[in-house]
Amino acid sequence: MNRLTKAAVIALALATTAAPMMAQAQDRHDRREWRQDRRDDRREWRQDRRDDRREWRQDRREWRHDRRSDQREWRQEQRRYDRWSRDNRDWWRGRPEFRDYRGARNGYWYAPGHGYYRVEPRYYGYRWRTGGYLPPAYRSYYVSDPYFYGLRPAPRGYRYVHAGNDILMIAVATGLIASVMNNVY
Repeated sequence: MNRLTKAAVIALALATTAAPMMAQAQDRHDRREWRQDRRDDRREWRQDRRDDRREWRQDRREWRHDRRSDQREWRQEQRRYDRWSRDNRDWWRGRPEFRDYRGARNGYWYAPGHGYYRVEPRYYGYRWRTGGYLPPAYRSYYVSDPYFYGLRPAPRGYRYVHAGNDILMIAVATGLIASVMNNVY
């Protein structure tokens, strides 16, 4: 065998064995890069999800805070507008206690939440005074929401009562009038 043939055979043998080995090495390298890229992508995706969740939680907190403050403002406005006021002539409109109110009627008084009730003629236009007594027939028409009228809670043994257009604080046992709020409606 001459030298040229020997060199050709060796070159051929090397080419047939070295090329697949290099290709395999290249494949391994490519696979490593591909796996690393996948890991990086997953890591980025998880980080994005975390960021999205943080932003979502923050947005939800802000939304709740805004909602609470809006509700607080709404309640304050309602208290301001829903409260009884001598300046507002229509304060009673839309209140459920006044659902059956149809205006003044001769011979009757109106108690919000109770309706109309008959009154003795001597009490028409009567001016109630502190220290007087409310007749037993008119003691059961309690004020259901004294806070609406800007009244403090009645002390123990006392109640607020509707008497015509007035609100009286009376002793429950005796009917003694402790205070008078004239011309409420």
